[in-house]
Amino acid sequence: MNSIGKLISYSNRIYQKHLSKRLKQINFGSGAHQSYLILVLKRPGLTQEQLTSEVKFDKATTARSVKQLEEAGYIERRVDEKDRRSYRLYPTARAREIEPEMYKVLADLNEHLTRHLTPEEREQLSALLEKLYEGIKEESE
Repeated sequence: MNSIGKLISYSNRIYQKHLSKRLKQINFGSGAHQSYLILVLKRPGLTQEQLTSEVKFDKATTARSVKQLEEAGYIERRVDEKDRRSYRLYPTARAREIEPEMYKVLADLNEHLTRHLTPEEREQLSALLEKLYEGIKEESE
């Protein structure tokens, strides 16, 4: 039996390649940036610290990605009125324009990734991966 971690890792690498390719087709940069942008679209006004916590990357990676998304015109950083040392992140009109296409890319890739599974197997896989994630997350906090 193959290592579960290795299978997850290999699957993720292939998924990320497909994601990057599809995002380029809608003129959006790297696959990693979409995780950040999706959260900003869902929760306008969240802080950079909250974003870092949600995406499970380190502060430096988040700062670089936020800067690149800002330079590309997808997000806007505003100084937090309550804490002037902190920034709140907001999607721009450009981000809102590609939002439907981005969700379609993600839905299509999810469908492609699970195309060999029955609906029941998809639910089981999702539940098992969620359980695995929750266990690992608790250990890393």
